[in-house]
Amino acid sequence: MKLIIVLIAISCFVHTCQGTCNQLDRDSLSSFNLSISTTSPLNWSLSIDCCTWEGVGCDDSGRVTNLWLPSRGLQGSISPSIVNLNSLSQFNLSHNSLVGPLPDGFFVSLKRLQVIDLSRNRLSGKPALSDKLSTTIHTFNLSSNHFHGTIQSSFLQTTLNLETFDVSNNDFSGVIPSIICTFSSSIQSLDFSNNDFTGPIPQGFGQCTELQSFRAGFSNLSGEVPQDIYRLLMLQELYLPGNRLSGKIDKRIVNLSNLKILALYGNELTGMIPQDIGRLSRLERLQLHINQLEGTIPPSLTNCKRLTTLNLRVNSLEVDLGNNFFTGRLPTSLFSCKTLKAIRLASNELIGEILPNIVELQSLSLLSLSNNSLTNIKSAIKILTGCKNLSTLILSKNFYDEELPSNESLIDPEGFQNLQVLALGGCRFTGAVPMWLLKLDKLEVIDLSFNNITGSIPGWIGILPNLFYLDLSHNLLSGYFPMELSRLRRLGSQQNSDEVNSSSLELPVFVQPNNVSNLQYNQLSNLPPAIYLGNNNIGGTIPVEIGQLKFIISLDLSNNNFSGTIPDKISNLTNLEKLDLSGNQLTGQIPASLQNLNFLSEFSVAYNNLEGPIPGGGQFDTFPSSSFEGNPRLCGRILQRSCLNPHVNEPRDPEEKDDIINWLSFGIGYGVSLIVTMLAVFKRSLL
Repeated sequence: MKLIIVLIAISCFVHTCQGTCNQLDRDSLSSFNLSISTTSPLNWSLSIDCCTWEGVGCDDSGRVTNLWLPSRGLQGSISPSIVNLNSLSQFNLSHNSLVGPLPDGFFVSLKRLQVIDLSRNRLSGKPALSDKLSTTIHTFNLSSNHFHGTIQSSFLQTTLNLETFDVSNNDFSGVIPSIICTFSSSIQSLDFSNNDFTGPIPQGFGQCTELQSFRAGFSNLSGEVPQDIYRLLMLQELYLPGNRLSGKIDKRIVNLSNLKILALYGNELTGMIPQDIGRLSRLERLQLHINQLEGTIPPSLTNCKRLTTLNLRVNSLEVDLGNNFFTGRLPTSLFSCKTLKAIRLASNELIGEILPNIVELQSLSLLSLSNNSLTNIKSAIKILTGCKNLSTLILSKNFYDEELPSNESLIDPEGFQNLQVLALGGCRFTGAVPMWLLKLDKLEVIDLSFNNITGSIPGWIGILPNLFYLDLSHNLLSGYFPMELSRLRRLGSQQNSDEVNSSSLELPVFVQPNNVSNLQYNQLSNLPPAIYLGNNNIGGTIPVEIGQLKFIISLDLSNNNFSGTIPDKISNLTNLEKLDLSGNQLTGQIPASLQNLNFLSEFSVAYNNLEGPIPGGGQFDTFPSSSFEGNPRLCGRILQRSCLNPHVNEPRDPEEKDDIINWLSFGIGYGVSLIVTMLAVFKRSLL
């Protein structure tokens, strides 16, 4: 008997003893399971105890306390039955593809929540952020969804233990709730970025004395930075870019002695940079670009020994890095800053070649020299392979009319082994897509747009294991759409899509060289998974295998020579937001299945040879008539062309008109002859 007790104790120690699953919780989980789907089904067999189900944890009484299923490729909605799990404390469904609203009574019923993480889904609606949040909550994350509404102060009144609050990348409106610090003085991280808040940042955040990260970038905020922010002595990150903040940078900024990241770019700040800003000795990133600052760069910045990123472009400073009409060659003094991780000298008037000394910057991760007048692309590529840590290389709008070297031997086996972003757009390069790209296993983004590259798209691009963004638009490419592109690993599955690096870049990346001031990305994970092949001479049919790119968001095949029908398999691209097939020679009907692409916001099949009815319902009711113009055989309400007589307004070919007249003449003549003959026969019969 003692042996049995010992064995049970050992088993409990190794596996954590749990009671048999509560029947109500079991039924609630079963209902939740019915409301979702996944390519790799959950191991939730009704024949076993639900406390042993994947991602489920229970307490000793059999009540479900954990539901932990991040990055499982879940689709569907969150079942209302979830509110019955009133012992739930750990709830994580992040990095999936869930849609729809939160169930009614969600926050009222789940009183024991400690962790809620629903980030990186497509949930929507107006969550009840007026109900009181659980007193036990310490991590609250609804980021990267489509939620809207206001955050009421009553929602935060009981959050005594809150440490992390993240509602970034949604559509929340109203005023940022600084009252959160009245109830949660121990909070460490606040993120309100990328929402539609209004008004100034209110006073009150100074009460969050333990706050280490305060983020509210790109949220439509105005006014000055509140004074009590400068009391946050534990603050390590102040991230407020892309708003309409005004006034001066207060001298008291130097009180934030633990500050590592200061990002105030893209605002309307005026005056001078505080001259003793160098007292922020722990500063690693200082981003004040795109403001109205003036004066000189403070010499005290030389005291910031840990500074790896400095961006002051687009101001009125006497010395700057970008957009400041620098002339001449790359300054050799730059290479003495051995610890530099990021350099942007874009949009100046630099000339000459990239010097071999640049390889002395062994920490260099990002180099942007776009929109200058540099020469000798072949030499530049060979030299830059020596920068072993280089992950982002942007040389767009340079090297005009040179031939892009294609030889695979240009890159040695150790070259560019950390390169993730390569932008060589807008250079009017001639030649072919370079073979040496095949060696760059970590490459995630390729931009060769707006060049004069010829030949076909090589199939080997499809085997680049990390590529998720390819822009070959506005070139002279011919041939076919290679089926290998449909096998791009990062565009084929949720798991591979989630592997995209979500950390912040040292400096923002601008894509598409003709729009460098508008399309800015601070993380690679924010770039839309995309294939842009528009404005080339690519022909043949669109392969049905394209339906394998289930996580692509933008697909542009416009202004080419594609023929045949639109593959019905495109309806498998359920994450697609932009689809442009205009300016081709496509025939047949628009597949009705495309109306199931619920996230499609931009669509065009203009100027093809399509026919039949335009699908109705879903997103198709939102597209303008210009999406379908230039297809005289298409019909439907949007074109004000009835499908009962779709060709009523169709202009006829002059030759077709002549053929009709000839047939009418023949028919009339034949008819008259037939009548005369019959009358003669009739007359003879009478005789």
